[in-house]
Amino acid sequence: MSWAARRRFLYLLGLAIIVGALTLIPTYIHFKQPPTCFDGKQNQGETQVDKGGPCSVLDENALIPLAVQWARAFPTQEGLYNAVAYIENANEGAGVRELRYEMKLYDSRNVLVAVRAGKTFIMPGSVNPIFEARIEAGNRVVTRAFLDVTPQPQWERAEDRARMMVIENVRPSSETTAPRIDATVHSVRAVSTTDVKVVAVAFDTAGNAFAGSRTALDIMQPDERKEVSFTWPQPWIFTVGRIDVLPVVEPEWTR
Repeated sequence: MSWAARRRFLYLLGLAIIVGALTLIPTYIHFKQPPTCFDGKQNQGETQVDKGGPCSVLDENALIPLAVQWARAFPTQEGLYNAVAYIENANEGAGVRELRYEMKLYDSRNVLVAVRAGKTFIMPGSVNPIFEARIEAGNRVVTRAFLDVTPQPQWERAEDRARMMVIENVRPSSETTAPRIDATVHSVRAVSTTDVKVVAVAFDTAGNAFAGSRTALDIMQPDERKEVSFTWPQPWIFTVGRIDVLPVVEPEWTR
């Protein structure tokens, strides 16, 4: 082979190597990328595409669906109602970052009186109270409430921070004149907690809820205790059989 032919051969070989590298290396990187929870594939032990296994988004088929235990509406002033519902999440370590719902109020003829739409997070392994205040019903009398929720929410790994808010010393008073419930919230977390909601619900001796209210605490410091109070403008006509005071804190989401 002449020197000129050898040079052309080496030139073409080098060009082929460069073109091959530019083509094959990106292809290799594309197909050899390590699996992730966002690659649109069912791999790495996932039970659905990008769900379950090591992913923060969980497979809903492996979880117990949310259950609405009950919903009730309570008159507060003429034409205005508060409404409360309990949603049970029996899944430890699994919550919902955003659940959309509609609180629907009906009269005695089962005619829809009012609808209040909202959204909330769902805490893991606990009862989640949903509270809506001052729903207008006009001159209609509300006799029934119903909570309609997102049928297929997205589940995520979550740590329940509400359990670190311990409710102590629940004290009802003046039930037949100006009803009031006082309680102490004790934070047993090692760090501060912001945006703590507290919902109080009173039940009669038959176990039916007849009054509900909510208050908020901007921040709870480690090992701090704060007093919360709930009041109602009208006397209670039922005998108190039980009082729930429930802390509501957004879970810590596992990424």
